[in-house]
Amino acid sequence: MAAADNLYDVVVVGGGPAGLTAALYLARARYRVVVVEKEQFGGQITITHEVVNYPGVERTNGTALTETMRKQAQSFGAEFLLAEVTGLFMEGDIKTVHTSRGDLQCFGVLLATGAHPRKVGFKGEEEFRGRGVAYCATCDGEFFTGKDVFVVGGGFAAAEESVFLTKYARHVTILIREEGFTCAPAVAKAALDHDKITVLTHVEMEEVTGDDGLCCLRYRNTETGKITEYHAPDGETLGVFVFAGYEPETKLAEGLAHCNEQGYLLTDRSQKTTCDGLYGAGDVCVKPLRQVVTAVGDGALAATELERYAAAMQKKTNLHPNLPEPVLQKSEKQGGKAETGFFSKEILMQLETVFGKMSSPLRLKLYLDDTPISGELRQYMEELCALTDKISLEIGDGRTEDLPCVQICRADGSWTGLAFHGVPGGHEFTSFVLGLYNAAGPGQVLEEELLKAAQTVAGQIHMKVLVSLSCTMCPELVTAAQRIAVENPGITAQVYDLNHYPDLRDKYKVMSVPCLVINDGETVSFGKKNVQQILELLK
Repeated sequence: MAAADNLYDVVVVGGGPAGLTAALYLARARYRVVVVEKEQFGGQITITHEVVNYPGVERTNGTALTETMRKQAQSFGAEFLLAEVTGLFMEGDIKTVHTSRGDLQCFGVLLATGAHPRKVGFKGEEEFRGRGVAYCATCDGEFFTGKDVFVVGGGFAAAEESVFLTKYARHVTILIREEGFTCAPAVAKAALDHDKITVLTHVEMEEVTGDDGLCCLRYRNTETGKITEYHAPDGETLGVFVFAGYEPETKLAEGLAHCNEQGYLLTDRSQKTTCDGLYGAGDVCVKPLRQVVTAVGDGALAATELERYAAAMQKKTNLHPNLPEPVLQKSEKQGGKAETGFFSKEILMQLETVFGKMSSPLRLKLYLDDTPISGELRQYMEELCALTDKISLEIGDGRTEDLPCVQICRADGSWTGLAFHGVPGGHEFTSFVLGLYNAAGPGQVLEEELLKAAQTVAGQIHMKVLVSLSCTMCPELVTAAQRIAVENPGITAQVYDLNHYPDLRDKYKVMSVPCLVINDGETVSFGKKNVQQILELLK
């Protein structure tokens, strides 16, 4: 019986509810499975602040629910990799999944990549993206405190997020093309009955305009043709949130499996696509209801089918992937580390893996003031450095701007070009740790063409990445910017938790995150980006 150290039974692409459920089922059945996620484990549901319709769980939030799923899967031996899948090779018995951190070999692949918010296409939508037009209430709602907000859409997200936005906005107006909400009546009722929400039906957004910020919009009644213009009060701006459905992330399936006209993956009743060895689950698939409960059902069904597929392939090839020891058994056997003030047992295990791979020592330089956030940053970094002898801590002096700050430096004290302003918690914890790994080497794998492009960018370039710790879209941009900076001594990448630096928000007129500022505003770009997309901007 042949064993394979670098072979998986299944590679799951996407770490949302569907992918996490599939990993749980496969790992529990003693198949080797790895979940590859490019942003944040948990998927789109992590931006939902309240989940009340998941059976058996009376009330929770999206992050807590999916973190429990991840821990369950990990406890049975599922593996996790934070990386971007760049391509699939599905020929032959052994498939190859190409990622930004190297290739993975496997028998079967589960595509659980979900979907991303859909743009409507009204005039000014792209121009004012990040400066008044937004797509995530959790990430960007606070930027519209005390302002009038308009919501475009009539589905579940529009109804739920409109109620959430009332925590910040002076008033919310919902523009619906249809004759009413298309979501469950119970969800719609909360919006319809809210005293800070006005619902307009049979209307379409036509245009948004403004000078320094978004201050005017125009919408049309589709029945009467009447045009209505709204102007924000003098000296104020307004906000427009678009919740008009999602577009499936099926680029990886192009040329491999069939999709419908809207781009959703076609599967049979067993979640199998038209490509042998490729299965789909969750919002990426054609389905009548897109909810967490249907996503986990897809994941469970796909996993049981992949169990049969992997068993057949093991028998055919006489190859049997080496199973990792379940995390719970490993913790019991090794004793495990106790939780600290900032780091759970699970995070400590992940940190040990990263520290073990770092090829060079690092020094963290702290620049502090007398604010509470400086005290929190110092304690955070002291606990981190106490976990390994590969990272030392130093209190710097002479810096007077943008405090508090932690610079990632080499062992000799020279700056790598990476820094974080604030405390790198929330969704930015992983990107900060990856910054350490990239600075120390060997770092995340980059394609040779991208590596050369990063190393040959000419001139001095200073990147500021403005983020919110609650935003699931920020880490990809942060990690990509840091990866470029460590390869080029002329480039810096400094990350700012925008909550602590309102002057930067005002200076660059930021009303959405993530925001990439190049050379003090020479270029300002909004939205998540990978290494290649940033390099295009740097040209």
